This record gives sequence, C-alpha cells and structure tokens, in this order.
Amino acid sequence: MAAAVAAPAPSRKTETYTDTKRRDDVRGANIAAARAVADAVRTSLGPRGMDKMICSGDQEVIITNDGATIVSRMSLIQPAARMLAELSRSQDAAAGDGTTTVVVLAGSLLRRAQSLLSAGAHPTAAADALHRLATRAIEILHAMAIPIELSDRESLVKSASTALNSKVVSQYSTLLSPLAVDAALSVVDPAHPDLLDLRDIRIVKKLGGTVDDTELVRGLIFDKKASHAAGGPTRVEYAKIAVIQFQISPPKTDIEQSVIVSDYAQMDRILREERNYILGMVKKIKAAGCNVLLIQKSILRDAVTELSLHYLAKAKIMVVKDVERDEIEFITKTLNCLPIANIEHFRTDKLGYADLVEEVSVGEGKVVKITGIRDMGRTATVLVRGSNQLVIDEAERSLHDALCVIRCLVNKRFLIAGGGAPEIEMSMQLAAWSKELQGMESYCIKEFADALEVIPYTLAENAGLNPISIVTELRNRHARGEKNAGINVRKGQITNILEENVVQPLLVSTSAITLACECVRMILKIDDIVTVR
Repeated sequence: MAAAVAAPAPSRKTETYTDTKRRDDVRGANIAAARAVADAVRTSLGPRGMDKMICSGDQEVIITNDGATIVSRMSLIQPAARMLAELSRSQDAAAGDGTTTVVVLAGSLLRRAQSLLSAGAHPTAAADALHRLATRAIEILHAMAIPIELSDRESLVKSASTALNSKVVSQYSTLLSPLAVDAALSVVDPAHPDLLDLRDIRIVKKLGGTVDDTELVRGLIFDKKASHAAGGPTRVEYAKIAVIQFQISPPKTDIEQSVIVSDYAQMDRILREERNYILGMVKKIKAAGCNVLLIQKSILRDAVTELSLHYLAKAKIMVVKDVERDEIEFITKTLNCLPIANIEHFRTDKLGYADLVEEVSVGEGKVVKITGIRDMGRTATVLVRGSNQLVIDEAERSLHDALCVIRCLVNKRFLIAGGGAPEIEMSMQLAAWSKELQGMESYCIKEFADALEVIPYTLAENAGLNPISIVTELRNRHARGEKNAGINVRKGQITNILEENVVQPLLVSTSAITLACECVRMILKIDDIVTVR
C-alpha cells in the first residue's frame, strides 16, 4: 500500500493587503480641524484685516484682531486644532508679533500637504522635505535682511508702526510707536545690550480720555488714591519712601481664640496697649525720616487700621495702601530701595528718594504719581487711557506687540521688508531650488513653496484688491529682481515697500517659518488617535 505523502503548503510570496484607511482618516481629520482654525483667523491678517468680537459665558466681550488672543480664547476640543492654538502662543512668546501669520501659514502648508498625500506621497517624505524647506527659507530671509543699530531710532519707530498698523488702534500708531521705542530703550541695560525684559515696563490702564492721552512716565504710577483718613498729606516734596511688608495694626494671636474681657478697666488697658503699640511703630517710622509709606496688601489681618492712619496723618506721612504683592519687585527696583519686612529693620538706608509724590486726577478717578526718583532703576511706566474698557484692553495688547517687536530687534538686529515681499521671494527661490532636486523631495518642496504665497494673497484679499492679479504682478516684479516689492494696501498697488516704511524684524519671520513647519510636520506624523481612560 503506497503511503500517502502530504504535499507541502505552497509558500505565499505575494504582498498582503494592509488597510491604511483608518490612518488616512485620522490624518485627514487632524488636517481639516487645524485648517478650520487657520481659516477662522485668516480674515484678521494685515492692516486691512477684520476684527473679531469674542463673547465668553460670563458676558465678557473682547474686540481684537490679535491672532494669539483670538485662538487662545477659542474653546477647541480637537487635539490637532489645539496644537495650532499652542503654535500661536509659541510665536507670541518667541517674537510677540506675527501670531496670525504663523497660523495662516500652517493652515496653507497643511492644505498643500493634504494634496500631496492624496497624490500618493508618503507623510514621512513630506515631513522631511518640509524640514529642508524651513532651513533653506531661513537662509533666504537672512540674505534679504538689513542690519540696524539701536541708535537708529527712526528704524525702530518704523517697525513698531508696522506692528501697530494692523490693530484696532492703528490711527494712534504715530503716538504709540515712539512711546513704545522710548520705553523699551530706557530699560535696556548697557551691560547686557542684547537683553530686554518686558517685565521692566509696567502698563497702567485708566478709564477716561482717549488713547491720545496715553503717556510714558519716568517714575511710578499707582492706580489707587492716597489715604485721606484724618486729613493725611496727598502731596509730598523731597519724599523719602519706604515699601513695607508688615502690618501697622494691633497684633492678633496665632491661633483662633477669643479673649473675654470682664470689666472696663481691662478694656481700657487693651485699648491703651493697642494705641501705644501703634504709636511706637509710627514713631520708629518717623525717626527714620520716612514721609511716604507704600503698604503691601495683607491677607492675615488689616494692613492698617483707622487708628494707625490717624497717627500717620498726624506725623505728616503720606500713605498708599493695598500695594499688590507681585508689584513689590518692580517698585523696589524703580525706587532703588529695599522692602522692609519688620519694624525692627526700619532704617534710613532702606528708603528710596524722589523729588515729588502727589495724587493727581486722571479721568474720573485719581492716581498717585512718583516723579524725579533719585538713582532710578531701569524701568518705565506707561499710563494707557481710553474711552471704554474694550479700547483700553486692545491698546494694551497693541502696545505689548509693539514692545515685543522692539525686543526682537534688540535680540536680533536685522530688519526685512513687510507687505508680503519676503514670502514671495522665498516662494520663488524655493521653487527654483526644487528643480535642482530629484524625486519625491522635489515635488514636495515645489508644493510647499507655493503654500507661502498665502500671505500676500490674504493681504490683498483682506484689503479688497484682486488677489490673483496682485500676486501675479508681485511675482513678476520679484522675477525682475525687485526683492523689496510688496503690496501697498493704502495705494492698492505694488510698490517698493521699504520706501513706504513697512518693515518688520527678521526674528518675526524666521520664527513664524520655523514654528509653522515644525507644527505641520508633527501633525503629518500622527497616524492614529488613542484615547485612554
């Protein structure tokens, strides 16, 4: 009987089918969500951009066209959309300006990435091409940049004006730009000329008047009144100022307990002891020669009582109470004095000196102004005025952007043209470079280079011009070698944008390109969303 030999199973050498539909769907959903955020802020780009009114649940209303403010206030649920909000915040931290640009740029790069993926490109190939493109784009920007010096005040004012021209308060840019430049330059330390700490510039907001009344104060301003109890002074010349962190009030026990007083004699004794305790403190303060007292707000017990205010007024000491804890560092740096934490440490060498401390009326309220400070620290105070709270808040945000632009120029002293000129130049040079490359990389870089045209296209669109003819003409002018040709939205045509004083710091553009490319690469490399409990 012939033994039946089992035939070996045929080996499968053909490729197996893998289902990539879920990965594509996740990637597509991420790109769609991120693009939706970019499209939402796109209309607010540029000097003719629209403003957004943001209404929160607690009836708070904000009117702004600052990209970072708009995106941070959106309640985003999709993780990829939240990445664009983080992107805008990163640009705000790195450069302070260009927060709308970076989101619009990322949205355009994602749109091109989607068309590459649907044409069969691999996400990794697209992401690697984007990395090379970012490096090359920054080299192109450096080649276009114009070096400046901090002594060139005019160039600094021009770049601050460009940042303010797209804001709600753009009509006040002639006032706010020089003000921002003066404030920034006054706090730059000659020992560290490439550092500018914006915490050294304090912005005080006061309702009343118009933005025209905004002023830079060489000194200090407190948005509160001096104490008027018992007729204390409200104007002191040749002031000796103390910043105290202790309380001028009767001491309390450390634990919660009650003291039972059984007769009037004990009651009198307690009151007398309290009076003597406070009087002793006031005498020590007066003995040190202090005549202006700034008292930190206390949470444990009252920082001052009616009785202590009465004694201080009798001693002709001006009192400003309820100074916030986080303002103490700025105040002591400005006055060049030391905060005093205990009455026993109250000495003359810890005081600050100023020519004048007075209470002045501003709008409906009053503020305390300290001017003529001796050996004043490198700080500045800006008093922002406005007819309503919305205008004041937007003026503060705009001023912050202008200060950030000057900080960029302090860190990296190069300017480039604005008005869409650098984006078109990058787009054309990158497209020419893509022809020298081979394979998939060449296709990807050509596609992403075209994505950079979204900035001039949007600028023209928001200004009510014909975007296609404007961008075509812009390309034509750059092909002829006019590197600084850009969109002049006021005249509605292409002009040499440097002659129109539309300039921006190099750091704003390089940071926008780097961060946008980084964010898009991250989104492209995500192929699944895993939710965990």
